[in-house]
Amino acid sequence: MSEIQLKNDPFAAIRIAEYRHLMLGRFLFIMGLRMLGTLVGWWIYELTNDPFAIGLIGLSEVIPAVSFSLYAGYVIDISEKRKLLLKGVSFYFLCALLLLFLSTRFSATQLSNHWIAFSIYIIIFFTGIIRAFTGPTFGTMLASIVPKQLLQNATTWNQGIWLSASVIGHAAVGFLIAYFGNTPSLLIICLMIAFGFSYMYRIQPKPPLNIRGEKTGLASVKEGLVFVFNTKEVLGALTLDLFAVFFGGAVAMIPVFAKDILKVGPVGFGWLNAAADIGSIIIIVLMTFFPIQHSQGKKLLFAVGGFGICIIVFALSRSFWLSFVVLIISGILDGISMIVRGTIVQMRTPDHMRGRVMSVNSMFINSSNELGQFESGMAAKLLGVIPSVLFGGTMTLLVVIATWFKAPTLRKMNY
Repeated sequence: MSEIQLKNDPFAAIRIAEYRHLMLGRFLFIMGLRMLGTLVGWWIYELTNDPFAIGLIGLSEVIPAVSFSLYAGYVIDISEKRKLLLKGVSFYFLCALLLLFLSTRFSATQLSNHWIAFSIYIIIFFTGIIRAFTGPTFGTMLASIVPKQLLQNATTWNQGIWLSASVIGHAAVGFLIAYFGNTPSLLIICLMIAFGFSYMYRIQPKPPLNIRGEKTGLASVKEGLVFVFNTKEVLGALTLDLFAVFFGGAVAMIPVFAKDILKVGPVGFGWLNAAADIGSIIIIVLMTFFPIQHSQGKKLLFAVGGFGICIIVFALSRSFWLSFVVLIISGILDGISMIVRGTIVQMRTPDHMRGRVMSVNSMFINSSNELGQFESGMAAKLLGVIPSVLFGGTMTLLVVIATWFKAPTLRKMNY
């Protein structure tokens, strides 16, 4: 195929065998992790009956994830990436096994709810360390497998596969908890992670493009930070997402809405958790075949603003179906922002700096979810659950307005 034909082929990236292995492995791995995150939120609320306890899950993960992110980027750039990824997945599997043990009847009879909850937080803390290394490694491997002219197509498929895994994991674990309980659900999660490992194992080694020792660790980390802060489109996109997700993290309070406000139980909880991801899958499938061609920066800002409005409507809703629909719409808008932001970062980053830039990206984006979860828990404790979600949606709108005027480079962005 010619370069033009490749760019117009919606399946171009999928035709690359190693990319398929990476995506299949990531699908199973992310599905397992999203099941795990959903289950832990429900489990902690069952143990404590305290919304703030849900927020502490995010804090437990975000502290190590942020603390190790910059160093992880340096390590990724000087390491063989396949080996590093497989190590990270193996450690995640071990953490899932420990949670499986805590969920058994033996642990329930030997430990109080307080100690089980405390042990869960400790395990989640270690998953934060692991995530600091595994999350950015996926991004660097994508760029080392796929030619640059296919990065937008590969990024769109990558987001779609991540979201497909997320929605299936969210919804499935709700049904599993309802009909089988926590322990069988955790056993299935362990199997999902193991199968994901088997696909990633088939990828060829990916040696570093950065030469070990060319810069000290501190100088190398600083170089990655300087690049991000000097590349205004990247900085603007990451900052917008950081604050929007931080304030708009209504999903963190879904266990409370499902159990106490909408009263739909674990099955409804699973579907509410999945709703945003269903919306994201819808838009990502459409954008795979009909990518955004013009004014991507403006569309990114409008999408995040619409996301904030959806959060406000969700806070006010007392109908399961209205809540479900507005979360789907929020997912559609979030999917647009994810693709635009992900493409900006991939296209603006030099190959030899991908580990460090992806780590900064991970620190901004992934950690904003956990910080947002903690903010939601804290705000719920101080303001009440419903006012806290209203506050978050309103702040998201204010962040978009401020970004519109303060980041003209992002607003005018075309790629």
